[in-house]
Amino acid sequence: MKNYKLIGLTGRTGSGKSVVRGFFEKNGYKVIDADTLARRAIENRIVKGDILAAFGVDLLKDGEIDRKELAKRAFSGSAGVNTLNAIMHPMIVFIFLGQLRELVDNGETKILFDAPQLFEAKLDTICDYIIAVAAEDSLRIERIMKRDNISRKMAEQRLSVQLSDSFFRENSDFYLENNNSEIELKTNLEKLLSQI
Repeated sequence: MKNYKLIGLTGRTGSGKSVVRGFFEKNGYKVIDADTLARRAIENRIVKGDILAAFGVDLLKDGEIDRKELAKRAFSGSAGVNTLNAIMHPMIVFIFLGQLRELVDNGETKILFDAPQLFEAKLDTICDYIIAVAAEDSLRIERIMKRDNISRKMAEQRLSVQLSDSFFRENSDFYLENNNSEIELKTNLEKLLSQI
């Protein structure tokens, strides 16, 4: 019998998922971070080889893939995103399942999976609840530009290849809008926590 609760946290880039994640951490949830899994996956010899074959061997700098340049090439259109996902997701899923098993074996009962591409990796199917965080595009673009130190055009490009807000709204159990104050968001999170 399943003795843990797995919450999937997702949403388009720049929506403010890190604030939501911090709230759950303070409330005793252990976090599995998809970005950390992706960094581990890209170090795999087979994954690295497939990325270089698909996006160019010149991405290799001192034995490591230039992640910023890879993002620029992959996010230039949906074909690039789909190719990168097809290469990365199987390894990310493999690493995720290992971490989940380790947490459960250690007696953890509350686990949050912070995964911007939760649906694309098909890991939504094993979550007990899915929380999607959303924000207005103008806000998201400003956040992405500041966080990743990239141009407005590049930030807009990243948003354009992601699933739509309406998709997240229709396919998630909870849909949080993060357009206003952090206080308002935390009030909504407290209500949400009492429901799960």
